[in-house]
Amino acid sequence: MLKDITLGQYFPGDTVVHRLDPRTKLLSVIVYFIALFTASGVFSTLLVMSTLLFAVALSRIRPASMLKGMKPLLFIIIFTAILNLFYTEGTVVARWWLFRITAEGIRRTIIMMLRIMLLVSCTFLLTYTTSPLQLTDGLEHLLRPLKKVRFPVHELSMMMSIALRFIPTLIEETDKIMSAQKARGADFDTGGLVKRAKALLPVLVPLFVSAFRRADELATAMECRCYHGGEGRTRMKTLKMQTADYLTLLFWCLVLAGVILLVRSGL
Repeated sequence: MLKDITLGQYFPGDTVVHRLDPRTKLLSVIVYFIALFTASGVFSTLLVMSTLLFAVALSRIRPASMLKGMKPLLFIIIFTAILNLFYTEGTVVARWWLFRITAEGIRRTIIMMLRIMLLVSCTFLLTYTTSPLQLTDGLEHLLRPLKKVRFPVHELSMMMSIALRFIPTLIEETDKIMSAQKARGADFDTGGLVKRAKALLPVLVPLFVSAFRRADELATAMECRCYHGGEGRTRMKTLKMQTADYLTLLFWCLVLAGVILLVRSGL
C-alpha cells in the first residue's frame, strides 16, 4: 500500500506539459480547481474530466501511475460514495431496512467520486511533470507581492517544496522499517482496525527519529553551503513566459467559462 503512494515524485520528460513555466502550471491548477468545484452537473463534470485527460495525454504520463497512486485513497472514495448514496433526499428508487437509495443520491455519488479522483489526479500531474526546484521558483514568483508586507515568501516556498520532495523518501523509509519488523515477527495484516493501529505504533518512533535526523542533516548541508534564504540569491535559469504558457492559461479560462455556462444551464 505504501509503495502505491506516488505523490511528490517527478518523472522527467520533454513534453509540452513538462516545458511549461511552473507559474503557468500553478495558475492552471488553481483555475482547474475552481472549475472542478463549480461543476455540479454531469456534463460540466465531464468537461473538466475531458480536459484533464487531454492534459495527461499531452504529458505522456501513464494513466496506470495515477490509478496506482489512488489506491491509498480508495477507502475515502468508497466512504464518500456511501454517504452520498444513502443520505441524499429525493426520489426513492430502492429501499432496504433503514437505508434508501434516491435518484439524486446516485447522481450525486457519481459526481462526488469523479470530483475526488479528478482532484487527486490533477495534483499528481503537477508533481509528475514539475521538479521540486521549479515548483519552488514558480510559487515564490507568484507570491512575490507579499514580500511588501514582510511575508517570508521564499522560506514558505522552500518548506513546501522540501516537504513535497520528502514524501517519497519517508514512504520508502516506512516500508523499510515495516519490512524489518515483519522479519522479526511483527504482524501488520491481521486483526481488527484497533489491533492494526496498535501494531503501527512501533513504526512511528523510528520513523520520527529518521525524519528528524534527515531534517538535521539537510539543515547542516544548507548551512555549509552558506544558505541564508532568498536574500541575494540568484538563479541559473530565469523564468520567462512563452506563447505556449499564455495559450495554456487562455485554454483553462475558456474551460472555466464553459463550466459556468453549463452550470447555469442546469447541466
